[in-house]
Amino acid sequence: MGDDFSSQLFAKTNVAEVLRGELARPAWRRETVAIGTSTDPYQPIEGRYRLTRRCLEALAAARTPANVTTKGTLVVRDVDVLQELGRVAGAGVNVSLVTLDEGVWRALEPGTPPPAHRLRALRRLVGAGVPCGIALAPVLPGLTDSPAALEALVRAAADHGAEWLWAGAIHLEPAVRDYFLNCLERHFPAAAARYERVFGAAGGPAAARYAPKRYADVLQSHIAELKTRYDLAERRRPARVLESSVPGTPSAALPSVKVPRQMALPL
Repeated sequence: MGDDFSSQLFAKTNVAEVLRGELARPAWRRETVAIGTSTDPYQPIEGRYRLTRRCLEALAAARTPANVTTKGTLVVRDVDVLQELGRVAGAGVNVSLVTLDEGVWRALEPGTPPPAHRLRALRRLVGAGVPCGIALAPVLPGLTDSPAALEALVRAAADHGAEWLWAGAIHLEPAVRDYFLNCLERHFPAAAARYERVFGAAGGPAAARYAPKRYADVLQSHIAELKTRYDLAERRRPARVLESSVPGTPSAALPSVKVPRQMALPL
């Protein structure tokens, strides 16, 4: 498989037309649509095809609420459509952000916008009246889960206008397990052995798909405390009509944040 998932992309160029047809069905009840749960809707190729934008326009025309989850800052391009969708049905954006550490970001999320850029995009959207939150998943044991790292990220989310934050411990499906473990071995060999004890070695049989329950429970408890401290909800509140459509402006330069990478929660 290698990096095929990021280098071989398939553009379904008629997706907006198909979506409009589905939304026009008499049985459709305008349930909230989740965009970006299986692949990022704002990969660089979206700049050429504009498929996500056209889907958002179709949802707005059908008065169907939606939530978008993305690592991509290109979402800011579509602020006008998100505003319209918010006015007629409800819209929200989950900015996917798992670390403020640029070393971890470069190694594990190549080709994605840097953490500071995603926070600026968050502030731009919030300034334009689009409800936003943070998707802090997966949390990576030994790399992004120290109390200091987690608090720095939650604090940054609140400072940039996030209304909610949800988090989850890592789990490795077969399609990505070997790729991820090989990446760890290459960039963070000291941490790789911990993962192999739980998930099995790359190329061998899988031991587990999910982090141990004890670890996940401790993590969720800690995240809950941080969300209470910084007044962040668990999920987006019920869809609401936006009262403002004033375009946002970029914020001042973000401060540099040094995030420690020690293991703090048990794996």
